[in-house]
Amino acid sequence: MKRKYKGFFITLEGPDGCGKTTQSKLLKEALMEKGFKVLHTREPGGTFFAEDVRRIILNPDYKISPLAELLLYEASRAQHTEEVIRPGLEKGECIICERYGDATIAYQGYGRGIALSLIEQLNSIATENLIPDLTIVLDIPAEEGLRRIKKMKGKNGGDRLELESLYFHQRVRKGYFAIAKKNPKRVKILSAKGIVKELHQKILKEIESKIK
Repeated sequence: MKRKYKGFFITLEGPDGCGKTTQSKLLKEALMEKGFKVLHTREPGGTFFAEDVRRIILNPDYKISPLAELLLYEASRAQHTEEVIRPGLEKGECIICERYGDATIAYQGYGRGIALSLIEQLNSIATENLIPDLTIVLDIPAEEGLRRIKKMKGKNGGDRLELESLYFHQRVRKGYFAIAKKNPKRVKILSAKGIVKELHQKILKEIESKIK
């Protein structure tokens, strides 16, 4: 299907601790060197409003119900899509976004147990049916991802979702595999274990086969 915009929309997904931010920054630099106009953003976040929502969602001091959490993510996504992502794509930019609709399916669907049909409907409303051109899932066992977070932030460090149980993070990982199985042309899984630069080259190879 031909895209309705001039740009290219890439999302990087994966369990906590998989290294999305590191790889997103490396990818931005590499694509800019190739002459692309690149915008690196994230979810939740990416706008003033959405960054404020992010601070609420990820604050470990807050007790947030699964449904309230879902609606906060979708409100953030609606603003982010309308204010940043869609305009960038229409201008021909290459958008690199850390997390998008797939994250909500993995975390609030498979992790929290909210009906996938409801999440898919809300994702569609929030994005006005905007779907990434390519999604890279950086896969890592939940145990390894949590070890990385503890090493970086300390034993009691981490945001509200990072501090969830190992079982929760294992369900999230399974969710990403299910998403990839359902969307094999768009979603590619790459192991996040190993050398950072080697993973970066694998990501570039996946993108270069699709971006025009």
